[in-house]
Formats: sequence, C-alpha cells, structure tokens
Amino acid sequence: MSRARVLLLNAALGPLDYRVPHGMSVEPGSIVVAPLGPRQLVGVVWEPERMPSDAEVGDNRLRNLLAVADAPPLRPALRRLIEWTADYYLAPPASVLRMALSSTSALEGSRLATEYRATGRLPERMTPQREQALERIGERQGLIRELATIADVSDGVIRGLVKLGAIESVEVDIDSPFPVPDPDFAPPELSDLQRAAADSLVHDVVEKTFRPTLLDGVTGSGKTEVYFEAVAEALRQGRQVLVLLPEIALTEPFLRRFNDRFGCEPVPWHSGLRSTQRRRAWRAIASGEARVTVGARSALFLPYADLGLIVVDEAHETSFKQEDGVHYHARDVAVMRGKFEQCPVILASATPAIETRQQVTLGNYAEVKLPGRFGAATMPAIEAIDLLEHKPDRGRWIAPPLVKAIEETLERGEQSLLFLNRRGYAPLTLCRHCGHRFQCPNCTAWMVEHRLTRRLACHHCGHVEPIPRACSECGEEDSLVACGPGVERIADEAASLFPDARVAIVTSDTIWSPAKAAEFVARMEAGAIDIVVGTQLVTKGYHFPNLTLVGVIDADLGLEGGDLRAAERTFQQIRQVSGRAGRGEKPGRVFIQTHSPGAQVMQALITGDADAFYAAEVEARQDAGAPPFGRYAAIIVSSEDSAAAQETARLIGRSAPKVEGMHVYGPAPAPLAMLRGRHRFRLLVHAKRTLDVQDVIRDWLGALDWPIKVRVAVDVDPYSFL
Repeated sequence: MSRARVLLLNAALGPLDYRVPHGMSVEPGSIVVAPLGPRQLVGVVWEPERMPSDAEVGDNRLRNLLAVADAPPLRPALRRLIEWTADYYLAPPASVLRMALSSTSALEGSRLATEYRATGRLPERMTPQREQALERIGERQGLIRELATIADVSDGVIRGLVKLGAIESVEVDIDSPFPVPDPDFAPPELSDLQRAAADSLVHDVVEKTFRPTLLDGVTGSGKTEVYFEAVAEALRQGRQVLVLLPEIALTEPFLRRFNDRFGCEPVPWHSGLRSTQRRRAWRAIASGEARVTVGARSALFLPYADLGLIVVDEAHETSFKQEDGVHYHARDVAVMRGKFEQCPVILASATPAIETRQQVTLGNYAEVKLPGRFGAATMPAIEAIDLLEHKPDRGRWIAPPLVKAIEETLERGEQSLLFLNRRGYAPLTLCRHCGHRFQCPNCTAWMVEHRLTRRLACHHCGHVEPIPRACSECGEEDSLVACGPGVERIADEAASLFPDARVAIVTSDTIWSPAKAAEFVARMEAGAIDIVVGTQLVTKGYHFPNLTLVGVIDADLGLEGGDLRAAERTFQQIRQVSGRAGRGEKPGRVFIQTHSPGAQVMQALITGDADAFYAAEVEARQDAGAPPFGRYAAIIVSSEDSAAAQETARLIGRSAPKVEGMHVYGPAPAPLAMLRGRHRFRLLVHAKRTLDVQDVIRDWLGALDWPIKVRVAVDVDPYSFL
C-alpha cells in the first residue's frame, strides 16, 4: 500500500493519512512512527473503511511515515475491540489505543537496560532522606526515577546514594524469556461437583468458541481450582490465557496458588511493575511467549497473539469500572474481547452482579454453580448485633457481644478479622472551640485523619498536610477532635481491649504492592497476627484456615448516600468478608453490627437467603427502569472556573433532545462539587434498554461548542454518582 490511514496516540486528533515510502511495508495493525508538525508520534495503521477521517487530502500533500516499530501488528480482534470500546463508551479511539500501546519502550528492539538496587552498605553520613530511601527501597530494584518514586525522594538523593556505593547499577536483560506453565504439574483432587463444573469449562475451551459462563460458587467452594482446569486445557492447546483480578493486593496470593498448580508463576501486569518489567511482559504477550497473564483491568487491551481463555475473577467487583479517562467496565469489555477472539469467558464470583444474573436469565450466559464449600469446611454462622440494644461503651465502636467473641477466639488461639470500609483514623476532624471542619482545599470532601503517618489526607485528590497543633480558623490550640471511626481507630481500640493480642491494619495505605501483600500473608500463616483490622481489601481472595471470627463494625455504612447499587454492594461486601471465616476445618462465626437488623439486606445476610434478596432487588430495578432493565449515562461538566462549568452544563441541559423513552435530569452540582480543583456539574440520562443512547448523546453533544477550559465527560453505565 502506498497510502496509509493512521490512528495516532493523540486523543485531540482523528485518524490521518500518510504516504508509505518506497521500501517500507505496512498493513492494518502495523505500529508506526509518523510526523505531526515538528513532532514524531506513535500510531497504528487502520482500515480506512473502519476509521473514517475528516482530514483527507490528496496524495501530493501526504507526509511520509518515518518508521515501522519492531513489534507484531495489532491483530484484527484487538482492533475491533478498540473500535467497540470507543463507540460504546463514547471515548476517543486514540485514548483506547493508548491502553493497548501502554509500554512505548516495548516498541524498540531487544536491548539491555541499567537498573539500580541497594548494596547493603550504608553511607558514612546518613540524612533523613537517605535513610527513608534505603528503608523503602529494601530489596527492590529499578530505574533511578522508579526508585525515587518508591522512596518518595528526589532523583538527586538516589544518584547521591549511587555515588556513595549504597546503591549499585546492574545490567538487566529486559527481554529474557518467561517460564512456561506445566498444565500437568500438580493436578488437584476435585470433588464430584467441582469435577463436573471443571469439565463444563474445559469443554468450552476445547470447542474454541465464544461462550460467557458465570461460575457462581460460595466463598471457599474452590472456584479458582475449578477454572484452573480450563486454564490447563488452554495451555495444552498452546494458547494464551488472561486472568483479571480487581486488586493489585490480590496478585501475590494468586501467584502462589498458580505456582503450586502449574510449577511457575504467570506473567503479571499491573501498575506496580517497573518500566522494564512492563516492556518484557508486553513483548512476550505480543509474541505469544507469555502463556498466562494475570493482571488488573488494563491487561484486557494487551496485544495477545492467540487468546484461548479469559477469566474475570471476583467479577462483581466495582473496581473493574474505570472512573478516569476511558470510563469502561472491564467485566463487560472482557466479554466483548472474548467475542472478537472467539474464545470462552469465565466470570467467577460468590456474589454475582445483578447485571450478570440477568444475562444468565436471558440465556446469553451459561451458569455453573458450586453451592457448598470444599471438604470439611462449612459456611459460617452469621448473627446481627443490634447497636440500639447493645451499645458500645462511650468512645468505643466494638459492641460488647463482639468483644466477648474476640476474647473467646483469642483464648482458642484463633484469628479474628474486624472489617470497616473506611481508611485512616477518623473521617472528620473538627475544632471543639469554634466548630471548624477541616476540608480539602481542592475538593468538597473532609480531610481524613491518618495517625500512622500523622497527616490529614483527602482520599479523592491525594492532598495531604500535617495535623496542625491549632485550629486554622480560630487559632485555639489542642482543640481538634477526631469524629467517627476509621480502621486505625478500631485497631487502637482492639489493642486497648486486648493488650496481649498482635493487631495488624490492612488497607491500601499498608498493602500497596504485591510484596506487601505477600508479607501480610506470611505473617497470617505463621500465626504472627491475632486480630486483623481491614477495609474491603481483605474481603476477597485470602484463605486463612485459622481465621474463625469476622466482625463487621458498621454494616450500615455502605447503605448511605442513595446509590442505586447501595444494597447490592453492601450485601456483596459483607457476604465476601463473612466468607473469610471458617475456611478450614474449624467452624467460623460472623457478627454484623447494625442499627437496622430488620432491614432486608441484613435479614438476607443473616438467613443466607441470597435468592430472596436478589429477587427483591431485581423487582425494584424493574419498577424503576434501572439497569439492567434500563440505561443510565452521566454527563459530567468540570472546569476550574465555576461560572464556565455551570453555563456549559446549562447549555447542555437546554439543548437536550426530546426522544421517546429518554429523560434527562439536571444539570445540578455534583455531590462531589469540586474535585482536584475543578468545579463539577452533572446531568443524568435515563433511557429505555432498547434505545441507542450513545448515538443520541453523540449527536447532542457534537452539535454544541463550549470554552476550551471546560471539560465534558460522558460515563456510560455509571457506577459512581459522585
């Protein structure tokens, strides 16, 4: 071809045409370098009929392509996925393509790289920054910039440590091959029910056809071991497998289980990888050498050479919904990738989302059930603690019945888990003298006190500041009061009640990497922790046979705010954390502290009647025309200029088309009216399921103009209403 349509990695541009110079060969999917003004940008050659351009010019005005990357072309299935994702989620195709080309260094040829690691030698003059750097780096290695980020110091501090011999350089072969998993390394002993479920999943892999299947199994039923059999079959066929996990902290426990089954670890893909690791993984995936990849949602868009199976573990998790950039849901995009690749997709969950259950009801998804726990383990007994009747002591949050249960558990030498989905020490700090509440300067959100780091932090934009001695409003010293509990406060209370117990806090503040997760798992398995106090990070993926007691500190917390999925999320979260108890031979107990023990969701948790709960939720959604029986799309308008954002939001609202089966609500200030210094307004589109709401919004917004300082984002199928 002498002329090529190229989609560049620039979301502000549409596709552009270039001349293919003599001697250069490209095809649809080829990754190329193209000139744009004085710059050089990476792009991908696309079929002109599938990617129309508004900037077509004659052959005599075309500029030459500069180079073709040393990487395999993106396959048709991935290109179709990029097109579908951009169309469905109303995102620029270039923004979706960027996720597929997420390691630009991988586009260069094979080479060595220089990384750095600590030598164990300490410099003669140790400054606080040098001490912090060496402590946080530990045994990790990486580029100077990466080590500086890990240590939260400047590049200069790391370079200084290199000169002093405390950190040394090391040559790394960044394209060394990955080990190949052995499907027959350690086959498990499955129960008859597990074997039947595994055979069904294996059959789909053998057939090599698209088939989404919900693997619905209670916590501890062995879902992972069952879908590992489908993974093994794909490996026997020489094909690739993708396993998606919702949290980076789950990666390490999964890697261990995978290694035990297949004799080596899979290829990881998550934000914690060094750039050289990302390059190595990307190239191995594109060449087909990486046989099994386990990763976060972004792993969906990697250029697999021959994908034979996709597994979405904990498929109900809301963290699979991307809230920044391209607002896609990894669960749904995984199903579409399976369709384009013509391979089976397994959605594994103990508490499937209503959207997934509805697809099973409609016959679009198959279903495989595992209703009981494996072996001698049984589901734990769940009991509600009415906080109106059993009030905690003044200044405390653990009710007397739960305190007694923890005492009994400690006496038996067993482990307990206290769950509260709220990081930090307290969600609000105020002045007892003047009533001033400490709020983030960039967001309409309260600053959360973190006593472990002695900071006030905003959990929305990341702003942190030291805890002041005096009130910034009235100047009164020692007048600040922490209001409400976070996990750090519950941990302090547990340590006070049980001074001999070893207490550990597990949140994203303490478990920020797979290595930290591995350290926590090792301590739990060694019996070095008696009481775990954690957030949703500990609700899934962990298997501790000696953990027999779970206490939910505030079961009503997730029901606040009027969210469409509030009851469903609360049920899923508490059901998941309850599943951490009694996973071995010892029976488990769960206590749920609530002010409304008679509420439908609490009764469903206590009785274990999930079907009745879901039936009531489905009926309520149907009556309201809410997803999955109707459609929502959010339009979020933001700007640093409040007036400009408000005027644009009003313009969009005034211009809303009159379409049968569609209603537009708003604009109104967003519940989080300011985020990262930008004022925010929201509109909500509610439409019938049969309406192509994307086309309506595309035409609606495409006819409008707004100031360049205003940003308008569309969130199709929103999960957050903040």
